[in-house]
Amino acid sequence: MNSTVQFASGEFVPLEMHKVRVVQKLNLLPVEERLQSIEGAGFNTFLLQNRDVFLDMLTDSGTNAMSDQQVAAMSVADDSYAGSESYNRLYEAIVDIFDTEYFLPVHQGRAAEHIISQVFVTKDGVVPMNFHFTTTKAHIELAGGSISELFTDEALKIKSSYPFKGNIDIDKLKAKIEKTGKDHIPYVRMEAGTNLIGGQPFSIANMREVREVCDTNGLMVVLDISLIAENIYFIRTREEEFKDADIKTIIRAMCDLADIIYFSGRKLSCTRGGGIATKSKELYLKMRDMVPLFEGFLTYGGMSVREIEAMAVGLRETLDMNMINQSPQFIKYLVDDLDAAGIPVVTPAGGLGCHLDAKEFLAHVPQLEYPAGALAAALFIVSGIRGMERGTISMDRDADGNDVPSEVELLRLALPRRVFTLSQIKYVADRVKWLYQNRALVGGLEFSEEPKVLRFFVGRLKPNSDWTQKLVAKFREDFPEGI
Repeated sequence: MNSTVQFASGEFVPLEMHKVRVVQKLNLLPVEERLQSIEGAGFNTFLLQNRDVFLDMLTDSGTNAMSDQQVAAMSVADDSYAGSESYNRLYEAIVDIFDTEYFLPVHQGRAAEHIISQVFVTKDGVVPMNFHFTTTKAHIELAGGSISELFTDEALKIKSSYPFKGNIDIDKLKAKIEKTGKDHIPYVRMEAGTNLIGGQPFSIANMREVREVCDTNGLMVVLDISLIAENIYFIRTREEEFKDADIKTIIRAMCDLADIIYFSGRKLSCTRGGGIATKSKELYLKMRDMVPLFEGFLTYGGMSVREIEAMAVGLRETLDMNMINQSPQFIKYLVDDLDAAGIPVVTPAGGLGCHLDAKEFLAHVPQLEYPAGALAAALFIVSGIRGMERGTISMDRDADGNDVPSEVELLRLALPRRVFTLSQIKYVADRVKWLYQNRALVGGLEFSEEPKVLRFFVGRLKPNSDWTQKLVAKFREDFPEGI
């Protein structure tokens, strides 16, 4: 199960339980050119061109490496518009793994969010959840509803040893239902591997309590399983009841507690696409007509049949512990290294990526000058590493046009599955440490072009001083011949 081994030196090192057979060339531009690239991108790492990026740690969405078996499966795809055998193979995998009866394919995870929100969220409806995801929140609000985050007191503590920071606070959930009224709550949502607070898992014990509260009040549970693989890893390693359980048992234990499950294939199965599954014919029929209206026919849902074939294989590979443990173990290796150096990172290490606490890292930068965004830009300049801002830039303004400060200011360095080598992880650690030693040089940002919705995707910013030039000058002083 655990592929971390002890070297003769005493160091514990995670091993890649795969070999590389196809490679993609990387570029590492000189620091001066990296500055030009981030300037051209409006200091938004989403707008960088991949040719200018050395290590792409923006996201694990659609960037995981497919296996040889997935690539091979794509060659036998059935191109039928309706009734495709490729869909049948995917459906069989869904039923076998998640123990559901009904399945709706969609083109990606946010399409599933759109359908669920449009069907079940009513005007002024409130969706309690352990933590929001950006597109989830946007779709619920688009449908006229709002969200209520009911995370535990441990969830937002940057440095912690609490194993399940993704849990819902049960007392808060009960109080929210009583205050809002169950008739105004379309469903309770749980997100496996809570993305925005550091890829932190919830326990099955907590989900059972959520299910009990929902049953008492006649409420549905909707489970986002996009990051279920990482959540499974942590349940297996941190929840005593499941320390000897096989992966399928854990998956089914989680999914059996939900009325509806949905996922982004870009995360879960290392392919593009997504889906919604349920055991309830009634719920299935309520959502079914949205698929041909917005996605495609019921047997492809906006995906190519090649992606469907690869997804079927990728989902089955989720049952392999050697497949799902590499990213969490690499993440832990990086987190532990940075934490030992005194660099503020989210602990315990979660899934998805290493999360730097920008609020502490750049304590001199006010939160409304977007420290997480500034840290993302600074790290790219000194390393060519592309991370993602998960802070105030990822929030929206309030009704009066004021910025809404995020509870946490994080720079996420995602580690897609089976993509990076240990030497590349060591490079990341080295450049983060150098930047931390020179953090006083980094200043804030301000918007130069700001969309009203999901501004972190396409908004453009600019430095509020000449700090980028000073950072490049210091880098060149310390690395006169290096890049």
